[in-house]
Amino acid sequence: MSIDSLRRSARATVSGLPGGFWWLWLSTLVNRTGAFVLTFLSLYLTQELGHSAWFAGLVVALHGLGGVAGSPLGGFLTDRWGRRPTMVSMHLAAASCALLLAFVTSAWGIATVVLLMGIAMQGVRPSINATIADMVPAHEVRRAYALNYWALNLGFAIAAIGGGAAIVLGYRTLFVVDAAATALCALIVFLRLPETRPEAAVDAATGETVGEQKVGILTVLRDAPFRTLVLLNLLVCLVFTAPWIGLPLTMAGEGLGTSAYGVVIAVNGVVIVAFQLLVNKVTDKRSPAMLLTVSSLLFALGTGATALAGSSFAFAATVVVWTIGEMVHVPTNAAATARLAPEHARGRYQGVMGMSWAVAGFVAPIAAGAIVDGPGPDVLWIASAVIGAVAAVGYQTRLRSALADAESDAEATPVVEKVVITGPAPEAANPAPEKVSSPAPVSGS
Repeated sequence: MSIDSLRRSARATVSGLPGGFWWLWLSTLVNRTGAFVLTFLSLYLTQELGHSAWFAGLVVALHGLGGVAGSPLGGFLTDRWGRRPTMVSMHLAAASCALLLAFVTSAWGIATVVLLMGIAMQGVRPSINATIADMVPAHEVRRAYALNYWALNLGFAIAAIGGGAAIVLGYRTLFVVDAAATALCALIVFLRLPETRPEAAVDAATGETVGEQKVGILTVLRDAPFRTLVLLNLLVCLVFTAPWIGLPLTMAGEGLGTSAYGVVIAVNGVVIVAFQLLVNKVTDKRSPAMLLTVSSLLFALGTGATALAGSSFAFAATVVVWTIGEMVHVPTNAAATARLAPEHARGRYQGVMGMSWAVAGFVAPIAAGAIVDGPGPDVLWIASAVIGAVAAVGYQTRLRSALADAESDAEATPVVEKVVITGPAPEAANPAPEKVSSPAPVSGS
């Protein structure tokens, strides 16, 4: 492939999206570039403050537990309060927590602050995902989610490298920089990102505002296709989280040191940064059910093969396999969520979906550690492969028709100018008429 063709391909990958999306993309990059707390938290707790490894693991689990509460809270605020104020407030709350960690040293204080940080960091995600679905044309939604995920990983790679180099300044300095970067992210959103929450529907005959149907978490969970999507995503998230706990322990059992694990796990970030745009181009316009099925099988293959690995190169190869699955799955799942969600409830749907990630972030580390200490790492990897395969079967047998129907409905929705509101949408007991203010997201994710 020539340089010109590569340049044209790259231009096509990033072109055609609204300016507001790129401000959101920039805020994600800035936020993740300064994301030092979670990366170095366990080292800070054990090496700097002298806490046990058990306590460090508990604190990290508390961050995931906070996300279980933060995700539905963020979804509710996104739909009722607005996308932009939710993003700004959650970013500022996370910045405050990062700053507090630079000064709080008591065990209870650290645990409380990390729990609150989990609520804030997970609480912002529904507003980000809903904003993308609001402002990006339906057929470009998956590409937009993939680009935003690319920014997240690019920023994380920069943070890991920069944080490792700057650790000589002290952990507390890194936490202050994290707080500053998150506050800058909030400032970008406040100054440059418009509010995108759709305006309440208006009755064409009377000109009066028509309230949307009230939607709560139970209402969302009664949506059978979406409930299935959430449960299958939970399975995939459990498989995705397992290597972050089990891989270093497995490699240590093979006589490989910490430095070898650092190199192997760095492959994850390198592959995403280098190939996310290419993967996005290859998967563009593909069936969402097929993409979710393939990504689940890649997770199953990559984690299952870890049981057979015995060298750094072999472990790195397994990371490449499940990383490709990650690059396919994350934007596809986010776009499928947006596609199944009613326009006025996008935040709540994204919030419930975010709970599956948070639950996995809390459960998987504990379960993986227990399995490695008990039956052994091979059992962990075999179980991961089985769970990934079950998820793949589920996507193909339980969601293929539902996602295809949602895609067809989205393509049939007329495209009209989008409008935004600054106050909460009125609610009514009766469902609103068919919405036509903007196209629903299509597959492609």
